[in-house]
Amino acid sequence: MSYTVTLLPGDGIGPEVSDATVKVVEATGVPIRWESHLAGLDAVNAGKGTLPDETLESIRRNRVALKGPITTPVGKGFRSVNVGLRQALDLYVSLRPVRTLPGLESKVRHEDVDVVVFRENTEGLYAGREHEVVPGVVTGLKIMTREACHRIAKYAFEYARWRGRRKVTVVHKASIMKLSDGLFLEEAKKVAADYPFIQMEDMTIDAVAMQLALDPTQFDVLLMENLYGDIISDLCAGLVGGLGVVPGANIGAKCAVFEAVHGSAPDIAGQNKANPMALIFSACLMLRHIGEVVAAARIERGIEAVLKAGEVRTGDLGGTASTTEITNAIIANMPTAEEVIL
Repeated sequence: MSYTVTLLPGDGIGPEVSDATVKVVEATGVPIRWESHLAGLDAVNAGKGTLPDETLESIRRNRVALKGPITTPVGKGFRSVNVGLRQALDLYVSLRPVRTLPGLESKVRHEDVDVVVFRENTEGLYAGREHEVVPGVVTGLKIMTREACHRIAKYAFEYARWRGRRKVTVVHKASIMKLSDGLFLEEAKKVAADYPFIQMEDMTIDAVAMQLALDPTQFDVLLMENLYGDIISDLCAGLVGGLGVVPGANIGAKCAVFEAVHGSAPDIAGQNKANPMALIFSACLMLRHIGEVVAAARIERGIEAVLKAGEVRTGDLGGTASTTEITNAIIANMPTAEEVIL
């Protein structure tokens, strides 16, 4: 079976890490036709706005996209590409799996971290409903609907069920925001009642932040609303080496966009220095999404072998290797399909 995937190469280091990722995926032999489209700064420069209609149409048609880092111009009235994609395609699930990688233990404080962060992706304060009541007084609306709270909780518990996860921690501040966070917690408890074989606990956002710093291994699946998820997912990335080694996915009922969650790093763009691992790991999530689990496992094993050996690393991981060198090393270390044990 062949696939067509929308590719948003991005800008800054985006094209470099996207090219590296495509090369690694193609090395698995999975037959993918890449349909490249503009978004972000390059699209603006082409006079098409940050998120052209043809880009959205391509994702709707293909159902799956891989997105490199994209710059949204600041202070010029341009809409965030990430927010635009989530809302236009109703990508209500933000999925961030975070785990300790072999060979990076000396760079992190905690070992054996294995946490999956689920963030509601379309509502909360990120709905962007703000206005100035009078000069010097601004209000922002935190929008929460029962439907959105329920479906993200359902997705998280289903994920836990099928991936062998045993506990879901619902993160909130319902003691203060009794209506909005209270609704989120209420719906999560309703969903949890259908999964008696999965432990559910709830914890305030401030307590979770402290406990993650003390001992992240106590957590399994974290479920939270939009703003909390934005902050906590990056905090979790910092526990395992940073955004350069953590994948991301935005998933809806019909479409899914897989992305590196780090920035476009224009200061090193075009210098063949960027670490492509985050986008490559995101491509692994994409491959699993379309059922190519063996190919995803081959790539993951290849990355782990390179990191464990420690001989080929980019600057952000303490080495001097180029993007090209680490890409080639990953491909060279991928096991065959027959050697993969799932």
